[in-house]
Amino acid sequence: MFDSSIDIAQIVFADIILSGDNALVIGMAAASLSPQLRKKAIFMGMALAAGLRIFFAAIATYLLAIPGIIFIGGLLLAWVCWRFYKELREHFSEKAELALTAKGYQGSPRKQLWQAMVTITIADVSMSIDNVVAVAAIARDNTSLLIFGLILAIAFMAFFATMIMHVMTKFPWLSYLGLVFLIYLTVSMLYDGWPEVAELIGMNSGNTT
Repeated sequence: MFDSSIDIAQIVFADIILSGDNALVIGMAAASLSPQLRKKAIFMGMALAAGLRIFFAAIATYLLAIPGIIFIGGLLLAWVCWRFYKELREHFSEKAELALTAKGYQGSPRKQLWQAMVTITIADVSMSIDNVVAVAAIARDNTSLLIFGLILAIAFMAFFATMIMHVMTKFPWLSYLGLVFLIYLTVSMLYDGWPEVAELIGMNSGNTT
């Protein structure tokens, strides 16, 4: 019971951090658009992110059956940690939040809507996979916990992502706490996934007689 409560708390925190970070990326990609196009790009980006989480949630069991997927997921999360760290260092969150206001943050050069959507789509695909992998890293063999985590991720992305981003911007320590948590998940996934990868590449072949 206690272990399940800890797992649920970890899943909720992971969903909050990754949903907020996804919203931050969308805000930055839309920042150089005109206010009218910016609102359209942000709406389309949020809808796409929620839709992709539904898609990857539907195929999560197949993804988890891929040999070495936990280790691969750890590598993906390592990249997310690095990007998240750079965003914190360069204060991207403040600029992304300005992109959601009437004044906006005018980047240079200006982008057309389709160019911004290409950036948003790539980010959404990457972060949706990361979200599924992060939840799977916590839930492991508990299918009910996995489904709960992915449904929660979809809800956060669809309804609360912008609000979460505002909170993360107002309280920067939450973002750093989230980064530490993501690093912990990354190390855990790399450690737990390595034996399967080692077996796949034949590094355990010395045990044969």
